[in-house]
Amino acid sequence: MQWTLVIPLKPLALAKSRLADTAADGLRPGLALAFAEDTVAAALASPAVRDVAVVTDDALAARRLAALGARIVPDAPRAGLNAALTHGATVVRAFRPDAPLAALNADLPALRPPELARVLDAAAEFPRAFLPDAAAIGTTLLTAAPGSALRPGFGTDSRARHRASGAEELRLDAVDSVRQDVDTGEDLRAALALGVGPRTAAAAARLLIPGQ
Repeated sequence: MQWTLVIPLKPLALAKSRLADTAADGLRPGLALAFAEDTVAAALASPAVRDVAVVTDDALAARRLAALGARIVPDAPRAGLNAALTHGATVVRAFRPDAPLAALNADLPALRPPELARVLDAAAEFPRAFLPDAAAIGTTLLTAAPGSALRPGFGTDSRARHRASGAEELRLDAVDSVRQDVDTGEDLRAALALGVGPRTAAAAARLLIPGQ
């Protein structure tokens, strides 16, 4: 089974506000773009992934991610993360009605293609499934098999919401790169320790990060 991934990305100027203690205002948009580029590049390199649709209204991000091979879907609802994901899923299924879908965070700069493939292969056993983030509170990936609606519930405590919605929680070892999203300076240090993609590495080199 080859998956279509739907990746939401808010305007870069608004992204990663919780990194304020680590990255100055002028650096955060570039860091958010680097995260997204490394995430998309790794996702497209995974043998389990057929294609990637990025839902965004950011012109720069759209150009850069399209150059990597992503399909760009304008964020028509402009009503937040879950509305963007639902819209992206609808657009994808309009031209691929039987596509297995996975919503993936745009801030997984340490993502490794084989680990993503392992998670998606495990998810293929269920109508809907999700992977908790490294903090075991949020969600980094939510899947919907052919014939199942995505029904995203990302945001605060999304692990509990996705579990309550009937999605199967995937309990896998050795997939840290798929779980390590980056919202805070501590998250960024953890991702750097795992080993990030080249764009994030270059962007992070401009930061003064305690412990690195």
